[in-house]
Amino acid sequence: MPKSTDTEPRTGGAALERVVYSAGQIAERVAEMGAEITRDYPEGEPILALGLLKGSFIFMADLVREIARPVTLDFLVAASYGAGTVSSGQLRLLYDPEAQLEGKHVILVEDIVDSGTTMNRLIPMLEERRPRSLEICALLHKHVARDLVREPRWVGFDAPAEFLIGYGLDHSENFRNLPFIGSLKTPD
Repeated sequence: MPKSTDTEPRTGGAALERVVYSAGQIAERVAEMGAEITRDYPEGEPILALGLLKGSFIFMADLVREIARPVTLDFLVAASYGAGTVSSGQLRLLYDPEAQLEGKHVILVEDIVDSGTTMNRLIPMLEERRPRSLEICALLHKHVARDLVREPRWVGFDAPAEFLIGYGLDHSENFRNLPFIGSLKTPD
């Protein structure tokens, strides 16, 4: 079976506005971010990568393989979109990490910083668990959130103000498997 390329988007008939970041661009930037994280942490000190499901799972899998430090993984499940294309402003925590955070270097891995609701709700909760350090690594940052309690330390791309899909990002649970990030056409 032929492999899909960035020039042949697999969107199942949905209207794709454009490819915003190709699979190649993403792979290159994720490798750079892994190298940055490796440089930013002392050798021999383990890192806990805490991924926000479901959107971050592909990014996190690729990112941790680029970090040349001991890394353990756990996940959080939070929901704020539902079936819409705009964040509802409400955050539901569906799964809390089992890993102990106290005394550890924790990197919260996020697919996209958009409204800021998720970050503003999670950061204080995680800080109460007394990690040695707590940083945010986001693949995409739209720079539209006001009053973020903490800006991401590492950002893959400054994202346009469009509804993005692919590479873990979804619309109603579809399109996560796309190897690129594209802009979904939305009705006017």
